[in-house]
Amino acid sequence: MALAGTDGGRHMAGGAAAGEAVPLFAIPFPAFDPVAVELGPLVIRWYALAYLAGLLLGWWLARRLVRRPGWSLSPAFVDDFLFHATIGVVVGGRLGYVLFYNLPHYLERPLEIVAVWKGGMSFHGGLLGVMAAALWAARKWRVPPLEVFDLVAAVAPLGLFFGRVANFVNGELWGRPTDVPWAVIFPAAGDVPRHPSQLYEAALEGLVLFAVMQALAWRIDESRRRGLLAGVFLLGYGLARITVEFFREPDPQLGYLLGVVTMGQILSLPLVAAGAWLLWRVRERRS
Repeated sequence: MALAGTDGGRHMAGGAAAGEAVPLFAIPFPAFDPVAVELGPLVIRWYALAYLAGLLLGWWLARRLVRRPGWSLSPAFVDDFLFHATIGVVVGGRLGYVLFYNLPHYLERPLEIVAVWKGGMSFHGGLLGVMAAALWAARKWRVPPLEVFDLVAAVAPLGLFFGRVANFVNGELWGRPTDVPWAVIFPAAGDVPRHPSQLYEAALEGLVLFAVMQALAWRIDESRRRGLLAGVFLLGYGLARITVEFFREPDPQLGYLLGVVTMGQILSLPLVAAGAWLLWRVRERRS
């Protein structure tokens, strides 16, 4: 049920200029194996386990939350919604990457759209996919859609955390060149020390946002503050993503849009606006 934090594909390598010395303080990238389990033809990658961990932990936490007073949803609804949310994350995440990040490539090679094992998922697309699944489930169970959005918002940072850690393990979606003491040299990015922006996102979009969402989810009366959790999540994620994008290397096929911003920042602006509108709506309803 939680959204895994993935955006864009693997960056192309970009090394240091000829003769340029590598700073002594740079941290070599740990020798992670992206494959967690390999049993003959069966190969399970850490990335897949990150999705699984986010969904299952999100499902477990959601079942606990809906037992609290004020929720009209039930554990049975959460069980049913898990399947549809999973489809929404995968299909939406993949189509979002195709449309937002690499459409010309896939127009030339449409059969590669289904090749999700080659990488390329988008958080914003996954979010749209889960929203569509939430609307469908709300209609099926005759429950308020906004309450379903709140439930997803309360657990989504779990998936974001595991997804960003998986990005780091895979050595992909690295940051911009830097001379900070914790800079990391990613093998696929050449000899240039870079921000470990995947870990920045894991901290902000995952741990910090999760702490905020839980502090609210376990204190508020959902029946009286419907839309609050969704608003805080959208606003919090949007601001965190826009901030970290200043440290993250843009996708090479896109670069900087309008010369100054990245696709991730542009796609996050509507989330900030939607989150602010939901919070305003909650405030107006209570005034």
